[in-house]
Formats: sequence, structure tokens, C-alpha cells
Amino acid sequence: MQTITITRPHVSYRLVLVVVSFALLLSNSFVLYVHGLDTNQIFFGVNMKGYYTSMAQSRTTGSVMPADYFDDSFKLISEGGMNHVRFVFYWEAYEKDPTNFMLELQSVAQAADKYNVNVIYDNHQFHTSSWFNPQRGTGFPSYLFENNPSYPAGNGGGPKYTPAKVWWTDWWNRRVVDSNGTDGWTLQAEFLKKIMDTVDSHQSTLGYEILSEPQVHNSDQWEKIGKYNTFMVNELRKYTNKTLVYSMNIPVDLKSPINLIPENLAKMAPQNSTNVVFKISIYGLPTGSYQQARLNTFLQASNITGIPIYVGEWNNVLREQTINEEGTAVFEINPFESDINQQEANQFVKIFKDLGIWGLAYWKWDYVSLQTPNFNLISIGDNGDIITNKYFKQLEVALKSNYPNQSNQ
Repeated sequence: MQTITITRPHVSYRLVLVVVSFALLLSNSFVLYVHGLDTNQIFFGVNMKGYYTSMAQSRTTGSVMPADYFDDSFKLISEGGMNHVRFVFYWEAYEKDPTNFMLELQSVAQAADKYNVNVIYDNHQFHTSSWFNPQRGTGFPSYLFENNPSYPAGNGGGPKYTPAKVWWTDWWNRRVVDSNGTDGWTLQAEFLKKIMDTVDSHQSTLGYEILSEPQVHNSDQWEKIGKYNTFMVNELRKYTNKTLVYSMNIPVDLKSPINLIPENLAKMAPQNSTNVVFKISIYGLPTGSYQQARLNTFLQASNITGIPIYVGEWNNVLREQTINEEGTAVFEINPFESDINQQEANQFVKIFKDLGIWGLAYWKWDYVSLQTPNFNLISIGDNGDIITNKYFKQLEVALKSNYPNQSNQ
């Protein structure tokens, strides 16, 4: 192991470069590099969703969130020795019901204060928006689509769908506008300011994620994302000094024509990187050649920028190739074959610890029953009580065995 002190005048903490050799794969040596914070605090916990903060504009949410859900949840998470929640919310949920959206965020912040849990508020999107995917998508509000015939409703918001490619290309070119001609970047900054007005004064608020897993469709978009992240950080710094998070892209295909290499990932970083972290998702143990190569790519990007890694989502899944409606091959999660055991959970956390990552959050803590069993740490009893399951116990053991001196206090 090699330790190198990095000094950067615009970064407020000392960084350490840790070089870890994982394996020798066939004839190729495989080495991982990462900048890790030289700090006594690591943030570790879970992803969590709410009710009003997760509503889609195009469909009705069927599941009902239990009473006292946030207080009970943060209590259990704290008692499990965890000190962190990445709280998922959606912009279109705010547009659907702004009053209850903000009241729910207040409940989250109050519960987190009570149990001393640090929260990253994550501006999430999945398949872009329910405008594109009424059955599964949630993210951007409908007024960013409805006035443009290039964004037909119900035509798929995942990376493989043409309308999504068109919309995301326009987004990076700052051409997505509302009916008044105001561009989407400005509108999003105004929305996130409202989030900050609600929760920034709470001691539990650790920071904010600008946009989870944005789509990249062309190799010329990397620098444009950097300009977007720079704009957002500069705007948000007018209202908060807390941690800001920018996210890896999707699709994450090392053979993709978008040229997913460390140098391009580094172009996504905002120019002002003070108190900024880089969020990645890991859905498979980085011990096989592909998962190691994927993680290595992200870590080398962190090495280039000097910005620490935040594993904002992690779990173990098995993906299988299927054919979508357009006849394109895609990889989908097989919920019956996906699983994680104690040994694997321990191994995940040990890898993250050895790399010196800034924080980690398991996917996820959710009151809604999910098709992939290991994607949920709890179930809800007949009387509305929260019941933790074997996956929560595995996570608790893995964290305590790797971070024995850390706690939520």
C-alpha cells in the first residue's frame, strides 16, 4: 500500500491516495486507485424513500406509508449503529403536491435530528420521468416535456429509448425550457433552493445530491455535464455550505460508444470542488473482471479530480439480457436469482473501507414490498410496525465488523 499526501488549495480537507491491488486477472494486473478523506468520520447507512416525496405525476401511489414511519425508521437505523440516510425525492413529486412534499421533508429532518442521523437529500430520477414511462418512471416534472413534440408521452425514458436520447441531449445543451422559456437548469436550481430552505438549518442535514445517475448519449456530453454541475454548485453555494454530490452517469457500459473512461468521467466534476463528493452505484461485488474494471474506472476518475468517492447505492444483483419494445437488447435485474449473503455483505463493506470511501448507503429501506427481496431491509406488519429482515441484520453485522469504532453518536 502506498500513501501520498495531496494538497489542493481549493479543497478544505487533506486527501490520501490509496493504491490497492485486488487481483491478477489472466495476464493483466488489476490495481484500484482512490482518493479517500483523512477523517475520523465515515457516513454509512441506507437509502430511504417517502410517500409524498416519491409520487409520480402520471399515476397514483397505491401503497400507504405507516404512521410514524420516519420516527420509527430513524430510531431503528440509529439503534443498528448507522449514522447516515440517503433520502430519495423526485422533482415531479413536488409539482404534484408541494405542500405535503415539504411537510414530509420536515418530518424526515426532525426524525434525523432526534436520532442523530446524517441525511443526504437525493434529487432522484428513474427512467427520466413518468411523462416518458407512466408505469415505472419518476423524476423530472411534466412541464419540461409537454410543450415539445420531440418528447412524446409514454415512449420510454430509459437510455435505450429515442425520446430519452433526444431529451437528455437537449438537457445538456440547456435547451429544455418551460412554457415561459425558462431553461431547465435554472428551474432545477430554484427547486433545490426550496429544498434547502426547508431542511438546511437542521443539524442532521449533511448535504444534497444534484441529480442521480443522469443519462449520457454521446461522447461530446461529458464536458457539458461538467458545465451543468459547475452551474448547479455555483447556484447552490449561494444558499448552503453543506456537502454537494454529483453523480456518475448511466448507462455504465465500458464498451459503449460514449467512451466511458476515467478522463471523461473527470470532466463531469464541477470547477468548484470544495466539499463536493462523487456518487457511484455498485450492484455487484467488484471481484470479477467486469465489476473490477467498472469500479477501477470510477476510482481513477476520483484520482484525477481529487474528489472523494461516495457509494450512494450498493447491493448485489444478477442481470440477464432481455429484448425491449424497440427490439434492443438490454440487461434487466433477475429478482429470483439476485441475492446477498453475510459473507458478500462483509466483503462489500471491507472493500469500501479499504478504499477509504467517504460514505456508503445500502439500497434500500422501503415500506413498499419490492420484487427483488434483497432490495428491501424491512417489511410492514399487520399493525403497521416496521419489521427488519435478515438483510438488515447482515448489513448491521458487516458495518459493525468493519467500522467497530464508529457509531451514530
